[in-house]
Amino acid sequence: MSLLFAATLFLSAALLFWVQPLVAKMLLPLLGGTPAVWNTCLLFFQFVLLAGYAYALALTRWLSTRAQVFLHVALLIVAAVSLPVGLPGSAVEGVPEGGEPVWWLLVTLAASVGLPFFALSATAPLLQRWFSKTRDPRARDPYFLYAASNAGSLVALVGFPLVAEPNLRLAGQGRAWAAGYAALVLLLAACAFALLRSGPAEVNATAAKPRDEDDASSDDADNDADTETLTKLRRLRWAFLAFVPSSLVLGVTTYITTDVAAVPLLWVVPLALYLLTFVIAFSRGRLLDGRLADRLLPGAAILLTVVYLSGATEPAWFLVLVHLVFLYIAALACHRRLADDRPAPRHLAEFFLWVAVGGALGGLFNALLAPLLFDTIVEYPLAVVLACLARVPFGARKSRTTPGAQRGDGGGAALDDSNELRREEDDARSREERRARVLDVLLPAAFGVAVAVLTGVVTMLEMGSVERLAISLGLPLLIINHVFQRRPVRFALALGAVMLSTFLLTDGGANTLHAERNFYGVVRVMQDASNDTLRLHHGSTIHGRQFADPARACEPLSYYHPTGPLGSLFETFETRAGATAATSPHVAAVGLGTGAVVAYSRPGQSWTFYEINPEIVRLARDTNAFTYLRDCARAPAVVVLGDARLQMRGAPESHYGLILLDAFSSDAVPAHLLTREALDLYLSKLAPGGLIAFHVSNRGLDLHAVVGGLARDAGLAALVFDDPSFDNASGKEPSEWVVVARRPEDLSTLALKPNWQPLNESPRRRFAVWRDDFSDIISVFKWGG
Repeated sequence: MSLLFAATLFLSAALLFWVQPLVAKMLLPLLGGTPAVWNTCLLFFQFVLLAGYAYALALTRWLSTRAQVFLHVALLIVAAVSLPVGLPGSAVEGVPEGGEPVWWLLVTLAASVGLPFFALSATAPLLQRWFSKTRDPRARDPYFLYAASNAGSLVALVGFPLVAEPNLRLAGQGRAWAAGYAALVLLLAACAFALLRSGPAEVNATAAKPRDEDDASSDDADNDADTETLTKLRRLRWAFLAFVPSSLVLGVTTYITTDVAAVPLLWVVPLALYLLTFVIAFSRGRLLDGRLADRLLPGAAILLTVVYLSGATEPAWFLVLVHLVFLYIAALACHRRLADDRPAPRHLAEFFLWVAVGGALGGLFNALLAPLLFDTIVEYPLAVVLACLARVPFGARKSRTTPGAQRGDGGGAALDDSNELRREEDDARSREERRARVLDVLLPAAFGVAVAVLTGVVTMLEMGSVERLAISLGLPLLIINHVFQRRPVRFALALGAVMLSTFLLTDGGANTLHAERNFYGVVRVMQDASNDTLRLHHGSTIHGRQFADPARACEPLSYYHPTGPLGSLFETFETRAGATAATSPHVAAVGLGTGAVVAYSRPGQSWTFYEINPEIVRLARDTNAFTYLRDCARAPAVVVLGDARLQMRGAPESHYGLILLDAFSSDAVPAHLLTREALDLYLSKLAPGGLIAFHVSNRGLDLHAVVGGLARDAGLAALVFDDPSFDNASGKEPSEWVVVARRPEDLSTLALKPNWQPLNESPRRRFAVWRDDFSDIISVFKWGG
């Protein structure tokens, strides 16, 4: 019987976690490929999971097992009405333009997959509770089924990008998921039949009765040898130990997908590690037990802090690995503590409810509250500090009074003296511990002030960035690791103090003039005194510069510098436009940034910018920030707010002579803008003889291979110009651009320039063709840094 229940739980969890990336993948292109799409989806799924667990608790507490079985099977059948999984047409047409699309996203998720996900969410705790009522020898401790459940989740997450996505289109996956759902209903019915046939007397009772957690008159008394009660503190501890890994997994996912790419493979890896720690913790595996995780956690936190606060961006694979390793260690430490503190089976449903509460609060904090409360990514380092606090032992201190004294059995004066001595020792120990707790707060506070002073002094000294980093960050972290590690609270607060000091006093040698955070990420405007420029940052990446000097304000800088690939491209475009009337004078730019490229506009042209982030649009039009649009446009320039693929559909066919693809989320290009379907759209809007230019600069991915694969797949000609030159005085950044055209002769003028070379496949660069339902990140990852 245990095998039947385990198989049912495995399938239920697999369906539960298969549908998450499936639906998110459907929604991602509608909102510009931003990482916040996945975080908001996780928030929705966590709260529906919480609702499912609350429903399971209510059923197990107030209904007989027979009533539970019939009601839940009926719910699963009713939920099947909304299958197969897909997005309603009204939702696609109602994508909001501008503002925060979080509520639209949550409503769309509820309409498309809410009811089936709710029914599946309640299945795991219900099946475990039902199994505990059977006569199976393992029914006294059904928590091993939780490991089977998380194993199913893990298989589904790994299988989505590696098996389902490459072989099935999204519609096909929706039908396959519906078939799996039907199989689950049959398996659940088999479990119900086995339970009702072989269970104890309570199972066959026909009348429902309220089931209080203190009621031991039913079969609970058979399964529970004790009368365990739950305290509020214990429940809060469960929620806290679930909150920390939940917040961490969202923080790590945001970090990875912001600077690499928002694609399913990079969504599921952190979540898969998170679930793997659940499997290990509740199956008592020894791959890396909780005690070893506790010992490794401080060192991992120090390493992560160095990587995170140093602002390192390369090599991408190493940085990603550091974050994932920390997530694994911290989540395992927390989940192992949860497993060790699990209650008797009679409290199983409530235990998982509190675990779900913690998980949902983690999602709520990261996806909704943090963007409102903070203008930078504070929630991730805060979760790191909380993970270190999870090392604090929560066990109650036992009394040292002797049994004889407790019984009052007259042990004599010697025994009284012994007890008195023990009480004095306990009092002294308590006073010492109270002083230590006060120092746990005061010492980190003083340490944080000292680090702030040290950092301020170091920033004024003439020294290299490595030396400055070693003194202001490396030295304090070394002290923390060696002096504070044995006191978890002291260690965590001291680490938090160093993080806070670094955030407040280091800004990369520039002054922050403006910072704003919204659904699409963190945007900052900074003034660089070294070359008198304003810089636009999105996440960890510069998205453009402009000279503050009005005399030089119309010089396109950064990746758009006149001496770089884009300057060369516009020379060719102007030459061709003057030589033939067949070339359209209309230009489309996907991604606005500072608006620098409009400086290349000429009379007789018309320009259209497609930008999804309203904050970027506001800054580009703000006369106190960047003035390219206002002062440097020599042709009409309009800005269309919204995702480029959705908005460009309304442009006339064969309209644009030049299309610039320059959309990035921090350093990550939205994957749905580099797919076969996206290229088909661009070509339909491209005039005869027109050019499409792709900005492929990227620290982590070889996007040349993606554009080259698309060009070869569509039979297009392609040239590439990789410009590594950097000149801070003139405001130039290294950049890499690929230009494609329908015919080689359309690129003939550009091909005469020495820096433009044919884009060819090589043993080190294998072309990849991305589709809307598949993005092969691994094959284009820059493993060499």
